[in-house]
Amino acid sequence: MERFLYAIRNKYLLASVAFVVWMLFFDRNDVSTQYGYQREKSNLEREKVYYEEEIANIKQSIKNVQNNPSEIQRIAREKYQMKRDQEDVYVIVEKVPEDK
Repeated sequence: MERFLYAIRNKYLLASVAFVVWMLFFDRNDVSTQYGYQREKSNLEREKVYYEEEIANIKQSIKNVQNNPSEIQRIAREKYQMKRDQEDVYVIVEKVPEDK
């Protein structure tokens, strides 16, 4: 009990404990804020990797379109549902069953 009272009276220990509590919970850069920043940073890094891959895919698609006329025709037919004269196009769409 005497050690406990001595520890409470020690101004350096009290100042250290108050400083640690302040830094952990009340400071602008407390632990929970830093955790949120780290989580946001990892999400942004994942998005960066995704967008870099998408950019590479788009660049490859542009290269294919510039060098291959049949690729232009394929894109026109698939994405824009274009057709030649005297030609019929059938679009088949799969329905996803609804769970009840």
